[in-house]
Amino acid sequence: MHVDPVTLVCLSLATLFVAVLPISLYRRLRGPFAFDWRATIAGIAVFALFATVIERALNGYVLHENPVTSQLLTNPLAFVLYGALAAGVCEEAGRYIAMRLIARRAAGQPGAPGQPDSTGLAYGIGHGGAEAWFIGVLVQLQWIFFAVLANRGELAEHLSNLSMDAVLRVHLILGTLSPVVAGVFALERVAAFVFQIGLSVLMWRGVRAGRKSILPIAIALHALIDVPAAMFQARLVPLVAVDTLYAVVAIAVAVVLFRTCARNRHAPRPA
Repeated sequence: MHVDPVTLVCLSLATLFVAVLPISLYRRLRGPFAFDWRATIAGIAVFALFATVIERALNGYVLHENPVTSQLLTNPLAFVLYGALAAGVCEEAGRYIAMRLIARRAAGQPGAPGQPDSTGLAYGIGHGGAEAWFIGVLVQLQWIFFAVLANRGELAEHLSNLSMDAVLRVHLILGTLSPVVAGVFALERVAAFVFQIGLSVLMWRGVRAGRKSILPIAIALHALIDVPAAMFQARLVPLVAVDTLYAVVAIAVAVVLFRTCARNRHAPRPA
């Protein structure tokens, strides 16, 4: 097994870009929008708890441990429906709870300035940044590490404690790595990051307006976003169609965010 050096460079650059994106965006917008760092931390914490712990536990039970549901979800359409709703319900419930707490805290501080979109943006960067790191950067670093070991002829030694199926899976994935895969990875992570910021701004506006309907609306939108990915996992649509759709929608969401949030930004802080 040998991974082309050009592929390794492309993977490394794509991973670096995804890793730096949320940090860079936070630093760039922190002043103009008067970010409260606690909203960003809340976004990181909610994703870590609701997506990486609660949602994974739910998926483990529904997809593997429960024989009834695992059999039911062998149907591609049932799998798509479950996959889209599971992420939407878990993440949006966590986002809603966190933003309700943030809104209550802000309301309990007399003289606190209004925050049109700054809290939603700050929270979204934290939530989306955590997703970029947990699902993107850390996973990609693992494959880069495996690729380096493979090129050194040391991969078999490091995989000696794994089952044969796991070893074959590692070799299969390493064999599919290419510069195109690196580009697809960066595209998917950037699109997901944009979607998380958009959902966070939407949720914050709904919470500030006191609209309880914002939770089911956010769940429905989140599920709708996840449908193409779930359809690809169920082998119902090709990856190129999914990524093209995500790229177009992400650009549209980014344009809407730029136009609507720019009108509500705070004056820059004095130096």
